[in-house]
Amino acid sequence: MAKTAKIAEAGSEDAIRAYKTILSQVIDQRPSGMRQRLADALGKHRSFVTQISSPAYSIPIPSKHLPSIFSVCHFSQAERDQFMTAYHQAHPGKMSTASGPRKTRHVSLIVPDFGDDKQNAALDRAINEFIQKITSIAGKGSG
Repeated sequence: MAKTAKIAEAGSEDAIRAYKTILSQVIDQRPSGMRQRLADALGKHRSFVTQISSPAYSIPIPSKHLPSIFSVCHFSQAERDQFMTAYHQAHPGKMSTASGPRKTRHVSLIVPDFGDDKQNAALDRAINEFIQKITSIAGKGSG
């Protein structure tokens, strides 16, 4: 029985590696700074983006982050389809959030430049966290 579980786990790790490879390739094809923009959009540190986008790490990508990843990284429809096929194989029961990404719209803000990369990143994270909190509250009321 333990041997069967290890085989299933190894298969799952291969499937996770497959979709992470796609994400990594998409990020590498985009302009520099994409990992930082993605970290800011997710309200996470850049190291988190490295872990979820590197096939070397077996950490799965939470499905709640997929819409943001697709939007920030500007996935083409073909890239999205390829990624989602691999994601379905890795996580057959976790597709409710990922299968129907919420329609989004772009909003631009003009904010002060503090002249300090750390302060600017902190402001960006705070804005993104605020937006995520507000939209999660609104999402609870509309279901």
